[in-house]
Amino acid sequence: MREPRIAWVDNAKGICVILVVMMHSALGVGETMGGEGLLHWIVAFAKPFRIPGFFLIAGLFLSRTIDRDWRTYLDRKLIHFAYFYVLWLVIQWLFKSGLWAGGDPLAALRQLALAMVEPFGTLWFIYLLPIFFVATKLLRKVPLALMLLAAASIETSRIESGWTVPDEFAARYVYFLAGYLLAPQVFALAESARKNPREAVLGLAAWAAADATLAFSPSPFAGYSTVASLPVASLVAGFAGAAAVIIFATLVSDRPRWAWLRYCGGASLVIYLGFFLPMAAARKVIVDYELINSVGLASLFVTVVGVVGPLLLYRMTKRGVFRFLFERPSSFRLDAPNASEDELSSRQSAL
Repeated sequence: MREPRIAWVDNAKGICVILVVMMHSALGVGETMGGEGLLHWIVAFAKPFRIPGFFLIAGLFLSRTIDRDWRTYLDRKLIHFAYFYVLWLVIQWLFKSGLWAGGDPLAALRQLALAMVEPFGTLWFIYLLPIFFVATKLLRKVPLALMLLAAASIETSRIESGWTVPDEFAARYVYFLAGYLLAPQVFALAESARKNPREAVLGLAAWAAADATLAFSPSPFAGYSTVASLPVASLVAGFAGAAAVIIFATLVSDRPRWAWLRYCGGASLVIYLGFFLPMAAARKVIVDYELINSVGLASLFVTVVGVVGPLLLYRMTKRGVFRFLFERPSSFRLDAPNASEDELSSRQSAL
């Protein structure tokens, strides 16, 4: 029997994945068209908490599976994401390598080989998640306070090796770990927001003002663009923003008009994997044919296409021969080889 999905969790994932698509869409359109629009301001506002919130939510349900045997655990937490990473790496690589336009085959193959150790493009989140899962299982006997302190310390250390995995691990692991270790407190926060909506709205207003101040205030120190990017400040802004996402997601969880957000969250893996291609295509069409002159409107249109495009592709392929795009085939499973793995309707997953 399938466990019922928790509405606010899907809402929170929906918020985060839409913000990710918006960031890539707005920045890409702005760079191509040479300007900025309203979505650029939203992207800047969300920068302190967009990825921290995503990783915190990804760790929420880890306690349900972390004590399973290693074979099952690796199947669900490593092989699962590795399958989608490699599959969509190849798909993105075919478009970006330039082979179809007569590009250098050796250079393209080097690019593909490098992507095995250096995450490719927008897929770095998928690459990093299984590393977080495995690291957490290996460290699960370490005292809670020590783990959080160590993770917070490496976040504030600002490791810059030039390689995505160590740099992003240092910057993001504390949020994933907090989602796992502090899950009861996170669910208590959501329940408190549900029971006290007026206080929750006031808290969101206060947070929004504080986040805007941190996100838009220039840093007085070289090497940091805003106050929100400073050591310690980034940690506080990341957790505060993640809490705000959870509170907002809870407040709208019972409102029918927000059902689309819940659906996006339930399909966050689909959107994250597939948004690159429709986003890039929409941007190219708009720019090449000069269909929209406003950077703001163009960014909004590309964002909508980036979100809706993968959902349409999923609906078109979920029952056919191309269902492998978003559903891992049984031949790529270590356990229960005949089991179905539809991420939209089964267990509440990390992404």
